Amino acid sequence: MAVALKAPTHLVPVPGIRLSTVAAGIRYRDRDDLLLIDAGPGAALAALFTRNAFCAAPVQVAREHLTREDPAREPLGAGSPRWLLINAGNANAGTGTAGLAAARATCAALGRTLEEPAQAVLPFSTGVIGEPLPVERIEAALPALVAGLDADGWMAAARAIMTTDTVAKGASRTVALSGGSVTLTGIAKGSGMIHPDMATMLAFIGTDAVLDADPLRQLLAEAVEHSFNAITVDGDTSTNDAVVCIASGASGVTVPPGPDRERLAAALNALCLELAQAIVRDGEGATKFVQVTVQAARDRDEARRVAEAVALSPLVKTALFACDPNWGRILAAVGRAGVEDLRIEDVGIAVNGVDIVSGGGRAPGYTEEAGQQAFGMAELDIVIDLGRGAAGYRKYTCDFSYDYVRINADYRS
Repeated sequence: MAVALKAPTHLVPVPGIRLSTVAAGIRYRDRDDLLLIDAGPGAALAALFTRNAFCAAPVQVAREHLTREDPAREPLGAGSPRWLLINAGNANAGTGTAGLAAARATCAALGRTLEEPAQAVLPFSTGVIGEPLPVERIEAALPALVAGLDADGWMAAARAIMTTDTVAKGASRTVALSGGSVTLTGIAKGSGMIHPDMATMLAFIGTDAVLDADPLRQLLAEAVEHSFNAITVDGDTSTNDAVVCIASGASGVTVPPGPDRERLAAALNALCLELAQAIVRDGEGATKFVQVTVQAARDRDEARRVAEAVALSPLVKTALFACDPNWGRILAAVGRAGVEDLRIEDVGIAVNGVDIVSGGGRAPGYTEEAGQQAFGMAELDIVIDLGRGAAGYRKYTCDFSYDYVRINADYRS
């Protein structure tokens, strides 16, 4: 198991949202691998997807159904998507026109079962790339899936979407607003192929607050920027990433701009960060959780570039796994981050409070023993001070171990 990560024991149901899971035999033979989420009538949905140019068929279809930009498709009318159909074990990516047809076929099949238009369904897939989606297995499982819908299905849902994850990931929050309390609950999956612009990960978040789609989308975009888009395990952005937030409105509590909106935003930000950090902690083969904090940069983009250079460096990550205080690897990564006119004399680097670099070289008083102790900890905070401004950025990553290679070498076997 990765560093300090345990599956939640219970997730709070979100009024208005129901979930169901079944074992469809898509790839796994001994566990549920198909999930249905009912957002509820009149719910608002917001979603963000991978920016990988070769996005998977379900991503393409989900975008169509959310935006309804394709005039050749049957219009959804006054409603909006309500149903989320998610499978694990098969990504339905790299599958061409057949993959698009398969994604649409699953939406149509669920639509027939529910007596709803196909465009009311958003499909999501995760798993092996390049394999045909077994549509017939999904279709055969739909009656049981629909019959099993229940409000208290979040934990089963978190388990059903796992692939190489070692534990289910979920979190809940209750927020007191001026009109009453609202609930937020979310689940996520992801362990490898993780990098900003979302990575091979899926996340589904629900709240019973009353929100329209536009403010919900703004809240989600802000939360994702500082959470799911601020993590990396291995630098690979997937074809299937998606984060969806549902506002069922079942509480009847509205969230106007101002203090209420700010409180809800803070809770959503914290929930997304908890889920995103759980993905890093469960990184494939990970033994360390690493926070890379860049401060005193001229602007946020500059700070982000430095943080990513360090967090993505295989040499840094393998040194962290070995508990080797080879701080020259961190310094070299900062230097190649592409920051214009950066002076080594201005840069400071510390790990878990131990000053390592200052004034262009080893910090006064630094010892190999102190570095060894800092690098040997299971949770590391690498702080890089660029000494040239007031902007900052924080990124979350993990180490590279032998098991990362083993897991990915054996992934399809």
